[in-house]
Amino acid sequence: MQVKIAIHRVRMGGSEFRVIRPAKPLANGALYDTGSQFHMYVDRTDGRRIGALWLLAARSTRSLVYLPMRATPAAPGINPDWDKEERCPDRPLDLVLVHHSLQFPPSRWKQVRKRITAGSPPCEIRTASVPDSDLPADEEIDYRALNYQENKDTLHQRVYAETLFLTGSTAAFRQPARHFFAVAKEGPPAAATSLYISGACNYHICRLFYWPNLNPGGGQDIHLEYAPRWTV
Repeated sequence: MQVKIAIHRVRMGGSEFRVIRPAKPLANGALYDTGSQFHMYVDRTDGRRIGALWLLAARSTRSLVYLPMRATPAAPGINPDWDKEERCPDRPLDLVLVHHSLQFPPSRWKQVRKRITAGSPPCEIRTASVPDSDLPADEEIDYRALNYQENKDTLHQRVYAETLFLTGSTAAFRQPARHFFAVAKEGPPAAATSLYISGACNYHICRLFYWPNLNPGGGQDIHLEYAPRWTV
């Protein structure tokens, strides 16, 4: 599978950070913090594109994979004026996927993001290829091993600077990536035959990332839901 990406290189002090982001903005991929869960909404196109970026994060052990999702128009059922109402819980977030070997501190993210979003910073546009074999089938995942206390293939969460950071191993990114492709595949046929109501049961194509896929003892579940394209 292929995905078009933009690559930025940011030098700060004695360190250089390589940031991968989608070459074109996400039109129908959004992430929200509800206070009890993280909710993600995707259509078919962006669901597959985000899934490919998760697989790319599994391979890119020296890069940050940045999905600027706050800029996406509000998904169906989401209040677009969340910041104007004190009690509105649906806070939009960006997403950054970081391999744990990079040891990137989220506290540096605001400076890095500013360098790649201010003005027209130089970047390299490339088509990244990810082998289909990187996407695990359900039968390839040892769910019993995920429950072992010594399991290291977990995703650690931290929210900083309006961004959800997920840090983990190669397997920790590959395992959930299959959910994006499943939702993108199963959503359109259901949408073609049933009435869509976000969060309702007319059809509700979704997947849940839950512990042990997430770090034990902390973090929120991630609820991934299919939504028909809501912007052109």
